[in-house]
Amino acid sequence: LGLSGPPGAGKSTFIECFGKMLTERKHKVSVLAVDPSSSTSGGSLLGDKTRMTELSRDMNAYIRPSPTSGTLGGVTRTTNEAILLCEGGGYDVVLVETVGVGQSEFAVADMVDMFVLLLPPAGGDELQGIKRGIIEMADLVAINKADGDLVVPARRIQAEYISAMKLLRKRSKVWRPKV
Repeated sequence: LGLSGPPGAGKSTFIECFGKMLTERKHKVSVLAVDPSSSTSGGSLLGDKTRMTELSRDMNAYIRPSPTSGTLGGVTRTTNEAILLCEGGGYDVVLVETVGVGQSEFAVADMVDMFVLLLPPAGGDELQGIKRGIIEMADLVAINKADGDLVVPARRIQAEYISAMKLLRKRSKVWRPKV
């Protein structure tokens, strides 16, 4: 499962919750979290694991942060190989968290069985950067953080994306992307 979305959409928090649910159901979960690398220093924070404290202590979960090291597309040069290694190591669910989102950070879509785009309910200008490219690749659009005062904006964004996705060319004869 590939996951992408704008900064602040809650990708790591979603993975923490979803991963715990999967391990409680006796799945072995691997998380490959990709962090951006600095174009100046080449360094990377690799901090996504810190948002997954419970999952990182779970014996049925493995979390591997990796830097992009200048690779474009939201993943690393070796993400596909890392997925295969995790599957070979007995992990039956592999979650790939991409760097973040723009119009072209969807290379992971060709590496996974399902590509999920996580969106916040009140993104405003952040959502302006999400154009046709990434929306066309999404198998599922999940509006995250849709509680409390954000229920109404979440429903509005959901309706907008349902409407927008009807205009896109279908990638599959058997699956229609859901919002």
